Amino acid sequence: MYTETPPCASGVHRRDLLKATVVGTALTSAAGHLEAATPPATEKGRPQMLPVTLVVNGRANRLTLDSRTTLLDAMRNDLGLTGSKKGCDHGQCGACTVLVGGKRTLSCLTLAAMVREPVTTIEGLAGADGTLHPMQQAFIDQDAFQCGYCTPGQILSAVACVDEGHVRDADEIREYMSGNLCRCAAYPHIVAAIEQAARQMQKA
Repeated sequence: MYTETPPCASGVHRRDLLKATVVGTALTSAAGHLEAATPPATEKGRPQMLPVTLVVNGRANRLTLDSRTTLLDAMRNDLGLTGSKKGCDHGQCGACTVLVGGKRTLSCLTLAAMVREPVTTIEGLAGADGTLHPMQQAFIDQDAFQCGYCTPGQILSAVACVDEGHVRDADEIREYMSGNLCRCAAYPHIVAAIEQAARQMQKA
């Protein structure tokens, strides 16, 4: 027959004392591991600064940036290139799209320190003499924007869409432009602009 262990002289049961000892030992051990994994207070929160060279629109820019700086923030805040827009800042709207090595890239999700290839932004798309790129002109001709906020990303993504060969028909254009959102819903005009520019770009 089970009987309760009698308390010791202090009134505490031996079983309870053993439990408290085990728990206390575990907590002490966990605290030690946590302290070892935590950086010293002098290092906590201190940014790691890196020398970064960004070639943007044909110009090399030597910067010293926090290692966490995105390409978008470096372009807007350090280079003054505000054409690329900060929309959702989560890579879902496409407003920040630029070309890196000729490939469309979401600059809000790209660390500046990781960029090794030349970057083209909307500011660098026109010719040296100021002549608009066929895609820029087509967006004007087809009235392919309203508020214009998404337009820089739309245009750069559209240039890549043509270069990638994804302009066989309107459905394919819509599919390969689906990563760029337009809050004004100017999509039919955007498709028409891409079709117009594609004819000129493919002749060149």
